[in-house]
Amino acid sequence: MARIGIIGSAGRMGQALAEAIAAGGDVFAGGADMGDDVGALAAASDVLVDFSSPHALEANLDASVAARVPILIGTTGLEERHHFLCDNAAEQVAVLQTGNTSLGVTLLAHLVREAASRLGEGWDIEISETHHRMKVDAPSGTALLLGQAAAQGRGIDLASASERGRDGMTGPRTAGAIGFASLRGGSVAGDHTVNFLGDDERIAVSHLAENRRIFAKGAVRAAQWLIGRDAGRYTMAQVLGL
Repeated sequence: MARIGIIGSAGRMGQALAEAIAAGGDVFAGGADMGDDVGALAAASDVLVDFSSPHALEANLDASVAARVPILIGTTGLEERHHFLCDNAAEQVAVLQTGNTSLGVTLLAHLVREAASRLGEGWDIEISETHHRMKVDAPSGTALLLGQAAAQGRGIDLASASERGRDGMTGPRTAGAIGFASLRGGSVAGDHTVNFLGDDERIAVSHLAENRRIFAKGAVRAAQWLIGRDAGRYTMAQVLGL
């Protein structure tokens, strides 16, 4: 049985994680929220799962490194400097950072990468996502994960190819761009569709999250997988053996 510590335990994902840990027969090592001692939690855990906030990431990584405990980061809204911090921590512990812990989304990203690679630039790529009214970041971490998969399939840099928030007289679509559209409302756990639009034909691949339990189950599986791994950056695709 793995001792799994949750950073951000009071949030909706934290509560879902605690339930998934109990259902899977592992041990909930405890939780840490704003103002709590993450270091003490890390020392009592075999692995940490972080679903807190971007501004807390540095301290959480420091606690992971100090305790020599692997960490799974599911927090979204990360910026370039956060990935730099993850890279630094991964020199000493196993770090798995992802925009989505769903096993279904992980497989979807694999399919998107393959499609983008095989269809070529003659097909436009547009990604749409819908989330509940309380979500604070856009595009979602999952949408960006899927966009990154498409960019990798094409061998391009997503940062220079993405188009977001079109409004007004934007002119024609930029050739080779990867577009994003975000919808917010209700209690939607997370819907994502990647559209490949060619001349006279279209392909759409989607993932619909009906309950955040799927993210918790995937996170627990990934956390179990991380235990005992060498220091380094890991992905959900590796958890599934893709």
